[in-house]
Amino acid sequence: MELNTKEVLKKKILDAQEMVRDYEMYAKNVQDVEVSELFRTFAEESGYQASKLQEILKKIDNK
Repeated sequence: MELNTKEVLKKKILDAQEMVRDYEMYAKNVQDVEVSELFRTFAEESGYQASKLQEILKKIDNK
């Protein structure tokens, strides 16, 4: 099944949001401070990706 642009964006937004939740959970549950901080950074980066994807989706929806 081939996905169109909007469908791909929606899927990747959900994927990025799930990664944010996963990394935040991992950051809280690991004992190693360095790994915890790394996971928090990854959560922020995934959140940024989700945000940028949402901006593009909004542009497409407004066309």
